Amino acid sequence: MNPEKRAAIYAQLKQSNPKPTTELRYRTPYELLVSVVLSAQATDKSVNLATEKLFPVANTPAAMLKLGETRLKRYIRTIGLFNTKARNIIAAARMLLARHDGTVPQDRESLEALPGVGRKTANVILNTAFNEPTIAVDTHIFRVANRTGLAPGKDVRAVEDKLVKFTPDEFKKDAHHWLILHGRYVCKARQPECWRCVIAKLCEYRYKTRTPSDESARSTRRRRRHPTSRA
Repeated sequence: MNPEKRAAIYAQLKQSNPKPTTELRYRTPYELLVSVVLSAQATDKSVNLATEKLFPVANTPAAMLKLGETRLKRYIRTIGLFNTKARNIIAAARMLLARHDGTVPQDRESLEALPGVGRKTANVILNTAFNEPTIAVDTHIFRVANRTGLAPGKDVRAVEDKLVKFTPDEFKKDAHHWLILHGRYVCKARQPECWRCVIAKLCEYRYKTRTPSDESARSTRRRRRHPTSRA
């Protein structure tokens, strides 16, 4: 894909959604950190349902440490892998207090040193909480980048490196949010909804889908041409 087409894709996504943001509900960098850790292999909706009860009780490292692992599990037990996530969140709270005076660090190395925080989570924190032009790649973004031809790669890191390299600077800060929302609601895994996609004319996906009504009409015509024989 050439630079002009990439720029046009981002320009169209920006026009459709000028101020994209995460669907996780948070007020502070620490709340965002906890939410992103919880969101691994879980939906943002399920995380928000849990944190709307958790954060009024514990929304700082000190309060989380005081809450403790056992009681934390009661708030997040509806989220997948809650045992491991509770253990990591408590360990991270302890480390934040010991090494960073209870504040969320703004550098990648310190973030990735926290239990439960990998490269993707660090990218989300740096981008969403601290306005860094990082691009976190999850399953949605990996799919969109490969399917559209925007930044094809065999693994998550390869896609991230290409997105960072080829995304125009003016779009980098919001690229993560545009692509994840596009993958979540339009360029879906099982069947992309190309008929309502704002970048369909720019996308290099070879197997664009038709509207449901068009598909239904095609099926009807096919049945009329090739009626099922009856005994």
